[in-house]
Amino acid sequence: MPNEDCLFCQIIVGETPATKVYEDDKILAILDIHPVNPGHVLVMPKKHCFNMLDADEEILQAMILATKKIAIAVLNGLGYDAFNLELNNGRIAGQIIPHWHWHIVPRTADDGLQHWVGKSYKAGEAEEVADKIRDNIK
Repeated sequence: MPNEDCLFCQIIVGETPATKVYEDDKILAILDIHPVNPGHVLVMPKKHCFNMLDADEEILQAMILATKKIAIAVLNGLGYDAFNLELNNGRIAGQIIPHWHWHIVPRTADDGLQHWVGKSYKAGEAEEVADKIRDNIK
């Protein structure tokens, strides 16, 4: 069900142009218009989902299966050896378009991208955090 205010829904229904690399009945994948590296692909469900947590299990399964297929094609077709699969889930996490999508970002050793710097837990903090997570798994 498209959302008329959503850019990705407009792409899905053909109202806004995009360079498609994959499409089936549930999933659309397009080239990112501002790629980190050539071959940077956005994979999205055709059914409007605000973010990953908004998606049903059928869409979740379709997304991961299509993403694997597309990632292999990016690697083989463009000669990359590696990629990052990125999800910005929510505005604070960097989600700009309010329609769930994954970024397949092909990588080279010299592309200049850096991973975030990790932090350490204080004494006893890891177990407290783990308990809170475990207590909320349904």
